[in-house]
Amino acid sequence: MQESKEGYRPNVAMVVINSQKKVLICRRRNTKTWQFPQGGIDKGEDIKNAMYRELLEEVGLKKEEVEFVGQSAETIFYDIPKTIRSKVLGGKFKGQEQKWFLLKLKKDNQQIKLDNEDFPEFDKYEWVSYWQPIDRIVDFKREAYRKALSELRFLI
Repeated sequence: MQESKEGYRPNVAMVVINSQKKVLICRRRNTKTWQFPQGGIDKGEDIKNAMYRELLEEVGLKKEEVEFVGQSAETIFYDIPKTIRSKVLGGKFKGQEQKWFLLKLKKDNQQIKLDNEDFPEFDKYEWVSYWQPIDRIVDFKREAYRKALSELRFLI
């Protein structure tokens, strides 16, 4: 990842695609908003290890159940609105800096499991058309999603 901007949380985001070119989108349990699986990179953690860890924690997919297709060339940033910043990520960050990954399911009947943690982040998931998440994501993440999907589409 490129050098961190001060106040931005290092993060990985995953676009998981199936053989019908549908992408996995998940609904956050607490806010009922939709997003791709994503999560923070622990201090000293390798970025790909963080991606596979978050994938397992959030949606129950193991490294061997997905094919690594590629990743975004750039780190993509988004700001958390000041009005909700104190409620998001413990109020410690201005936003997130994300490296995006494209992963393909090896088998379409692979089980998505949202309850791998004591406090699961998601309560529902859907397989949707490639561009639909841009219309369903919260406003402040929309441009980051547009950039990531625009870049990753060439890898499909």
